[in-house]
Amino acid sequence: MGCPKNLVDSEVMMGLLDQAGAEMTDRPETADVLVVNTCSFIDKAKQESIDTILQMARHKISGKATKLIVAGCLVERYRDEIRTHMPEVDAVVGTGELEAILAAAGLAAPSAPEQPQLFSILPSGPSRAEGDLRESQGRFARAEWEGARAALPQYLYDHTTPRLRSTQKSSAYIKIAEGCDHPCSFCVIPNLRGKFRSRRFESVVTEAEQLVAQGVRELTLIGQDTTCYGEDLGMKDGLAQLLDSLARIPDLKWLRFLYAYPNKITGRLLETMAQHDNICKYLDMPLQHASGAVLKSMRRGGNADIFLKTLERVRSTVPGIAIRSTFITGFPGESQADFAVLSDFVRAAQLEWLGVFSYSDEEGSGAIHLGDKVPTRTIEARRRSLMRQQQAISRKNRAGQVGRRFDLLVEGASEETPLLWEGRTEHQAPEIDGKVYINDFGPFDQLNPGQFYQCEITESQDYDLVGRIIS
Repeated sequence: MGCPKNLVDSEVMMGLLDQAGAEMTDRPETADVLVVNTCSFIDKAKQESIDTILQMARHKISGKATKLIVAGCLVERYRDEIRTHMPEVDAVVGTGELEAILAAAGLAAPSAPEQPQLFSILPSGPSRAEGDLRESQGRFARAEWEGARAALPQYLYDHTTPRLRSTQKSSAYIKIAEGCDHPCSFCVIPNLRGKFRSRRFESVVTEAEQLVAQGVRELTLIGQDTTCYGEDLGMKDGLAQLLDSLARIPDLKWLRFLYAYPNKITGRLLETMAQHDNICKYLDMPLQHASGAVLKSMRRGGNADIFLKTLERVRSTVPGIAIRSTFITGFPGESQADFAVLSDFVRAAQLEWLGVFSYSDEEGSGAIHLGDKVPTRTIEARRRSLMRQQQAISRKNRAGQVGRRFDLLVEGASEETPLLWEGRTEHQAPEIDGKVYINDFGPFDQLNPGQFYQCEITESQDYDLVGRIIS
């Protein structure tokens, strides 16, 4: 369940199980052991996770399953409640104990052969000053979470950790960091995932090289905040340095990163993006709001003017870049004037991609104690208003792409209809943005999923495009 970061955790657990001799199946009715890796970011995600757990529990009655394991963020927050109120669950595995999946499944870890040292071990760098400050202020406190372990998660996989990828052969995620030190009052991810910690530079590069050698052509770097990468290792502009090294890997066609913090978008980072053709001209930068007053209450900082200047700098340094952002409507204290500022900003920003979340109180977050709650109907009305506004912007942007030619990563037959195939340009991140539907194979009798082709856009929709293959 949940985000690509959780997907990588699932792939690590599958890799560990596979290495220990388990056989994976995507048919729960045939499984001996069922694992649900949960998300608890917002209420809807919690409910979806709970519903899935209960759905899988039925296979212990009607199927052959003898064990049901619950893993992930829901465990960090509700460990005792899951054990108490869900007797169907046989074991729980938190975000910082992925290797415990073996014992939970009744498997012993295989004795690992001695590995050659693939990179030099760097001395431990300094911790991030922001993280140390937040910890002293109680940012990571879990005392009110019954059953939560006092020690924060510390786990971080590396290039030697077995992974069984579930993405298409041509694409893969690499988690370059874990945890978060930011103080955002609406978010409990730091409590769930722990303090920010970067993977070693050489380990990330080695894993990337391994994936490309396996046929991966698109790498997406992820973390709670990728733009902080390397700060705890004493690096300056660590993400820019990492991108520069990864972009030089032969046969890597596309390289992108997600979840950039707005005040961490440095000149060197943008120059590195502009320098390499295989770094996707795509930036995912969650801004959350545009009203200075709301952002201050969110404990993020910034305002519409600052963000517009940031967008101008990004677009001037990396021409043709597609920018995605997310916003929250109905944060406590958000007035009609604050929402008007947000609406005006969205009109001025002309973002290529935008997502909007409705605010919901999250236990353990700072915002839950704020007064002046916005009524649910108002929250939803504002969310719908913002999405209608963005729909018109998106429709105009997509129409402007008709007649243009792009490199297209073909993913296969469309889930909508077998009469169409689908793919993505560099401006469309996997599983997040719109698609390009292919209705004309051009000079080819058939297309190969995972390969790149040249396409021409022939039609546009609100969020998606239609194209024909040229070569």
